[in-house]
Amino acid sequence: SIHLLLAQRGQLQHSRGSDVLELGDSDFDRSAAMHETLLVEFFAPWCGHCQQLAPEYEAAATKLKGTLPLAKVDCTVNSETCERFGVNGYPTLKIFRNGDEAGSYDGPRTADGIVSYMKKQAGPSSVSLLSEADLDSFVDSYEASVVGFFSGEDSTQLAEFLKVSSALRDSYRFAHSTDVGTGLKYGVDGECVLLFRPPRLNSKFEENVVKYTESISYSSLRTFIRDNVFGLCPHLTSENKDILRGSDLLTAYYNVDYLRNLKGTNYWRNRIMKVATQFQDRGLSFAVADRQEFQDELEEEFGVGSSEGGDIPLVTIRTREGHKYSMQEEFTRDGKSLERFLEDYFAKRLKRYVKSEPVPESNDDPVKVVVADTFDEIVNDPEKDVLVEFYAPWCGHCKNLEPIYKELGEKLSGDPNIVIAKMDATANDVPPNYDVQGFPTIYFVPSGQKDQPQRYEGGREVSDFITFLKKEATNPLILDESRDEL
Repeated sequence: SIHLLLAQRGQLQHSRGSDVLELGDSDFDRSAAMHETLLVEFFAPWCGHCQQLAPEYEAAATKLKGTLPLAKVDCTVNSETCERFGVNGYPTLKIFRNGDEAGSYDGPRTADGIVSYMKKQAGPSSVSLLSEADLDSFVDSYEASVVGFFSGEDSTQLAEFLKVSSALRDSYRFAHSTDVGTGLKYGVDGECVLLFRPPRLNSKFEENVVKYTESISYSSLRTFIRDNVFGLCPHLTSENKDILRGSDLLTAYYNVDYLRNLKGTNYWRNRIMKVATQFQDRGLSFAVADRQEFQDELEEEFGVGSSEGGDIPLVTIRTREGHKYSMQEEFTRDGKSLERFLEDYFAKRLKRYVKSEPVPESNDDPVKVVVADTFDEIVNDPEKDVLVEFYAPWCGHCKNLEPIYKELGEKLSGDPNIVIAKMDATANDVPPNYDVQGFPTIYFVPSGQKDQPQRYEGGREVSDFITFLKKEATNPLILDESRDEL
């Protein structure tokens, strides 16, 4: 039948106008085996995250056409294939090499992110360079390049280098030459590895090429790359933000655009780098980022509207612990305002930026309203035990809890030693030692132990809360029994 014929030709089947291959139970193995490298999305049509990914995945497939294919499998009609590869959530993305599963895809979910991640997956993990021209064209890239120079194909150091490139190909671009002379103009006179930072980030404030001369081992080369790849002031993007934010980071946000605004991008970055050189090795990293790319986050995290600041860089510091600081003085072209900001930061004179709703004018209800600016005063009151609910206005479970929580507050309204409180976690910064991922999240904060909040994991009825508090409270509970008996 015609259906069977189409199934047999599955590897040629695309949805109309799509560059994504559609594979299924009948043809998955045969089709996957035809491709050296293949990215496969296992999805369900009803899944929201899959629908979000779909246009990005399609765009990535088009951009990667001719390099490597992208495929998808609808698990609602191809359950056998999906079960075989242990798919238990959607979308699940896996990389296949010559038909065998090579590992899960852990890269970004944007079209550009998928393209740059998968380009590193195509072909060998380290590109072989045969000439100086090959080297020049390889290092002329948007990302950093790690290039090894070896004395011949049989070099033991080359074998080690290829092990490293294979293990780290997801994160970095690797190439190698078996002729040391290829790197002559970079001062290569023996076996070594050079790290080339992206040419667009070349600057008079630092070397663009860093040399590694030790014996190659996985751990030492990985550490060398990690410590040097970003340099003094990298370009923060949604692709590398998780790595860069692993340390205390100062970021300058402005119109960073290396394609259309090279001069303006470098003008401000050079001013930042000039100041950064004075504060190197003090535990703070530096970066520039495109304001537009991070505008939603700036609004959410720092309360900055899109019209504020104009073309002048906006500077923030975010520490690993989640403490935030924002430069109030306007960024001056001589860099002096940035110097003052950094001096104040290192001298611990800066006031932390905390997103907070206004302090309520009256707060006499049985459930006390907490905002970020009153968190210390109410929740960290050393004399009181506090039960605090972190909620979101749109959350259904929080709305269901509201009357119960209010009744609990009323029952305990005569107890001077205990406070029942709530805070809108979408409009106020949650202190770093509270882990609030979903809503409602409730913590019990005992008097005298404010640095050790305990997450409440009990039931959501008034009686459950009372039982918990009877057990945990510092002082015996004083209950208002005039309300119905428990």
